[in-house]
Amino acid sequence: MKEGFYNIIKGKFLVSDDALKNWRFIIFLSFLALVMIGSSHSADKKVHKISKLNAQVKELKSEYVDVRMLLMQARMESKIIAAMESRDLLPSGTPPKRIRIIEKKE
Repeated sequence: MKEGFYNIIKGKFLVSDDALKNWRFIIFLSFLALVMIGSSHSADKKVHKISKLNAQVKELKSEYVDVRMLLMQARMESKIIAAMESRDLLPSGTPPKRIRIIEKKE
């Protein structure tokens, strides 16, 4: 047991007769480690992108609410009347009349 531990520490398993098998396994483990590191970096990038997009969504929602509020205020009758007074357009004093067109069937 002690001899096997010293062989591992000294690296004799890398230069012995059946070292090719050990090198293949080490290369395979190295490849898996690189794939895992790349995958974690990719996942981190996606998390940061999602966070950035969520912040943009919140900002756009608040902008939408502000613009909708301004639109609702601009559509109010009092605002329209005030805007048209500067152009010398005043609301009618007489109420509108309904015109009905009746088609006669022959």
